[in-house]
Amino acid sequence: MNGLMQSVTENLIFVLEFLGIVLLMFAAAYGTEKVAKKKSGDTERILSTRKIALIGVFSAIAFLLMLLEFPVPFAPSFYELDFSEIPVLIGAFAFGPVAGVMIEFCKILLKLAFKGTTTAFVGDLANFVIGCSFVLPASVLYLNKKTKKTAIAGSALGTVCMTVFGTAFNAVYLLPKFAQLYGMPLDVIVGMGTAINPAIHSVATLVIFAVAPMNILKGGSVSLVTMLVYKKLSPILKESYGRASVRKVAEQ
Repeated sequence: MNGLMQSVTENLIFVLEFLGIVLLMFAAAYGTEKVAKKKSGDTERILSTRKIALIGVFSAIAFLLMLLEFPVPFAPSFYELDFSEIPVLIGAFAFGPVAGVMIEFCKILLKLAFKGTTTAFVGDLANFVIGCSFVLPASVLYLNKKTKKTAIAGSALGTVCMTVFGTAFNAVYLLPKFAQLYGMPLDVIVGMGTAINPAIHSVATLVIFAVAPMNILKGGSVSLVTMLVYKKLSPILKESYGRASVRKVAEQ
């Protein structure tokens, strides 16, 4: 009975931590976007009805892409690569950092609703937070100067931030929390990495040789696809959003 109560308490604490991190990400996105809009004199609302509708569309696409997970040969089986950040980054470039975080969060909610969790929610938190560490720097930089060069620079910055933050966050918080909630000793987790790469013999080497290269691979591939796709989608999104804005003005 005591073990059950301890398990419930640990999971409740983790859920509260999860929600706190979500709120922190939203606050960071809102604050940076508000400052950028104030500097540029942009009076448009951060979240309009039209944006919310498109956020829903991009969230659904991101959720579907999240279901397509691919193993990577240099990491244990619980680390899988997906490309759900492509619509998240496109949405963040088109509609701002707040939209990017919302798409990221809605994607996770859809995944939990339809598929549940197999990692005691730790993997879901990891996907959200590490995804935000990629999308936020990229979209904030692009928000201040919307050019192709800035988009490329933002994507590169996002990849670096995701790699550094994702590696550290896995070592300091995610892996220990997964071991605690899932009931799997850290030595066993490290051993799964050792079976793939003998150089992995600790949590530090696990994140250096498995997590870091996976984040670099993900950031690079997502950035490349986004650069190719966004150029074609941008005129459509701007035209569609522009028509909605004209209708709104005409109705006033």
